[in-house]
Amino acid sequence: MSVAQVARLKVTLSDVDPQVLWRFDVPLKVKLNRLHGVMQAAMGWTDSHLYEFRAGGVGWGVPYPEYDYDGPLPVRKTGLLDVLEDVGTRTIHHVYDFGDNWHHVLKVEKINDAIPGAAYPRLVRAIGACPRQSAGR
Repeated sequence: MSVAQVARLKVTLSDVDPQVLWRFDVPLKVKLNRLHGVMQAAMGWTDSHLYEFRAGGVGWGVPYPEYDYDGPLPVRKTGLLDVLEDVGTRTIHHVYDFGDNWHHVLKVEKINDAIPGAAYPRLVRAIGACPRQSAGR
């Protein structure tokens, strides 16, 4: 599958010192669950906790059938481009592990045409190391 456009994302882990920051190029149409997987791989975490993306008062995550409320919209059905177009923001928040409450701020810095033959997603830059994650669910 060829990628037409890519988004340069600046991802910052909030409230940690020293700073933890990554820049990724991802397909503009990447689904949010895949974007979460890219972030987990970069952090060296095991994807063993619930998570949610938030922007403009809307949340996207894994449905929680055991809870008695509507919950977030499904991440598997929503792409990065959908969020940018529907919510009209270039800043998205990602919360991982609702106990430890790891908060990432994702900013779309630019959108470019994909480089022919390049593989996406790709890590462009990384600063700092992630804290260890707590035990799973």
